[in-house]
Amino acid sequence: MKGSMSLAEKLESLPARPGVYLFKDGEGAILYVGKARILRDRVRSYFQASRLQDPRKDQMVGEIADLDLVLTDTEMEALALENNLIKRHKPRFNVLLRDDKNHPYLKLTLSEEYPRLHVVRRPAEDGNAYGGPYIPASLGRKTAAVVHKVFGVRSCKETLDGRRPRPCLQYQIRRCVAPCVAEVCSLERYRRACEDARLFLEGRTEEVVRRLEGEMARSAAEERYEEAASLRDQVRALERLETPQKITTTDIEERDLFGAHVEGGRAALQIFSVRDGKVVAREGFLLDRITEPGAFLSSSLQQYYAHGRYVPREVLVPEDLPGRELLEEWLSQRRGAAVRIRVPQRGEKVRLLDLVVRNAKLAFDLEWRQPRKQSQEILRALRDLLDLEVEPRRIECFDVSNIQGSDIVASMVAFEDAVPKKSDYRKFRVKGVTGAPDDFASMHEVVGRRYRRLLEEGKDLPDLVLVDGGKGQLGAAVEALEELGLGEQAVASLAKKEELLFVRGRDDALALPRSSPVLQLVQRIRDEAHRFAIGFHRKARAQRTLRSELDDIPGVGPAKRRKLLSRFGSVRGVRSAAEPELAAIVGPATAAKVRAHFDRT
Repeated sequence: MKGSMSLAEKLESLPARPGVYLFKDGEGAILYVGKARILRDRVRSYFQASRLQDPRKDQMVGEIADLDLVLTDTEMEALALENNLIKRHKPRFNVLLRDDKNHPYLKLTLSEEYPRLHVVRRPAEDGNAYGGPYIPASLGRKTAAVVHKVFGVRSCKETLDGRRPRPCLQYQIRRCVAPCVAEVCSLERYRRACEDARLFLEGRTEEVVRRLEGEMARSAAEERYEEAASLRDQVRALERLETPQKITTTDIEERDLFGAHVEGGRAALQIFSVRDGKVVAREGFLLDRITEPGAFLSSSLQQYYAHGRYVPREVLVPEDLPGRELLEEWLSQRRGAAVRIRVPQRGEKVRLLDLVVRNAKLAFDLEWRQPRKQSQEILRALRDLLDLEVEPRRIECFDVSNIQGSDIVASMVAFEDAVPKKSDYRKFRVKGVTGAPDDFASMHEVVGRRYRRLLEEGKDLPDLVLVDGGKGQLGAAVEALEELGLGEQAVASLAKKEELLFVRGRDDALALPRSSPVLQLVQRIRDEAHRFAIGFHRKARAQRTLRSELDDIPGVGPAKRRKLLSRFGSVRGVRSAAEPELAAIVGPATAAKVRAHFDRT
């Protein structure tokens, strides 16, 4: 169509062919992208006076000043093109899936020669395998720990060629099979382990167990007993795993269930994934500015599977979808086998779908009927500022405290959802630094001790590590983490006075306005770590002072020290007390030793 034609002229000359239409406003911005089997009928329907009135659609139609068309040979081609244009332009009036929370996914990089596992915010259509989303986020970290422990998939960023001289700590604590050393683990064996990990992430654990049992039997028959024992341990570990979801069905099919609650141009969408009769994953999305309530579920389903997600054999929905046959054909092409979209009528499928719809209603109420906490918005802003994969819901912050190198101590405070979690605070006495104060070496020691222990105990790592200081302290923390194989751990530091934020991997510091809520949150966490460290340092210094005056006296232990201080109030009071007064408290023999000690000093 010629650009000089008016909107009215374009409406009069619409073709009776399949294609995609793009509505634009007066400034040329795309308002809405849609597909049609017959463009003429579909586009004109928006401007008919007899159509049903809808406030959102009326608003959109009122802003339309122009339209573009893209003709296709088939409606299937129009469906694919529509989805690509929506992803590219994100039109204001299209249904756009938005996660109800920023739950993490696990990405297994099968496209790499030596795949690795790490956390990402969103899946992509890139040839890799994804698991999730994990709710709560800690479940994702626990699942990653299982994958590392059971399958030995690496998490490091090293470029591998199998020629590393020796494995790192991750191999020693049995969280990696060490494909970096070909003599320890061949590439072929490592790729098999990664394939098992992929099946596990997709919820196909029983399939993994069957394959491992078969391989174990072959290894035993060929008298490769060490390998058979290792496979046996993997099978037992998988069988001991508790399924994270408790909902089950009695059939063994795989399916996804879509449920939604729509109200006032807004909606909440919930998707449950059933694999081998168990609900293994739940995902939620929030939808705003819905102009066509009758078609939003079809559009949402299309967007959901266009992101590279696994397509099951069956999709259950609460009502029949417009264009269902076309969607089934599209999904079947993506899966490579037949896919059916069904509306269940009876039995357990109806029961489970009702549960999905109830979850959607709950998600709608929590999102749209209750105001969001300000802390969530701040954490999202911090995530975007530091370019993190997930919101830093758990932040651990370190500070070192000393006076001229004496009584060097450190603190670690933990914040979850921007709130202090004091039960997780930790104190450290720095053991490896003596003489002149060295804040860098002290930070290296305590960060290394903290996360070495978490790795050994198989506990969750924080979303963000924060240290008090500048580039030097940040570098010390990064070095300690890399020595543990935690090359992907997010780390930042906040320098005093200038209040500059240094981020791992960036040369320039971030200078935020003093009024920035993000800076204020980071300052609050840093100040809490400083307060906790100072308090511990004062206590350590006081204990050292008391020990030098009383505990070094032969015969005076903790019990007698407490008695003396309780009776005389202070070390000075003990020093000035006469021997008979001391004898009344700790006995004549000890009183003579105390008196002799203070007479000498």
